[in-house]
Amino acid sequence: MVLLDLETAMKPRQNIYLDDDLNEHLETLAAKPGSSKSAIIRDALTAYLARRGAKELQDAFSKRLDEIGKQLNTIERHQRVLIESVALYIRYHFGVIPPLPESQQAAAHALGTERYRAFIGQVSRLLAGGKSTGTEILELLKEEIVAVGEVNSKTVN
Repeated sequence: MVLLDLETAMKPRQNIYLDDDLNEHLETLAAKPGSSKSAIIRDALTAYLARRGAKELQDAFSKRLDEIGKQLNTIERHQRVLIESVALYIRYHFGVIPPLPESQQAAAHALGTERYRAFIGQVSRLLAGGKSTGTEILELLKEEIVAVGEVNSKTVN
């Protein structure tokens, strides 16, 4: 009578068919001391299933990471446009506006501070309200295009 240890007795048994060359390779590996066919097949199957699960996970995350990458590229492009726009405005402003005489600088500084505070207040209100100046400009342009289209259609008739 053959006695099996408790752990082996509780594991489900599987029967598999192998090609001759694969079977030969398995026999060679199992002939080494301390190894068995079951252990080799169990380790190989575990590794295979882990790689397969990792690939499915990678496929799922790859798609989302690609989308995030595209969004970041769009943000970067918009940021470059914004930086170039501000730089051109500053260059134009400094090139067109002549320096003020010393006697007028204090009044100009006070007026500039007042306008700056009004500007910051307006930006804060727009951001707090979830609005943007760009969106407002686009809405105004759409309204203007519709109005011009209506005027042109009345003129043609």
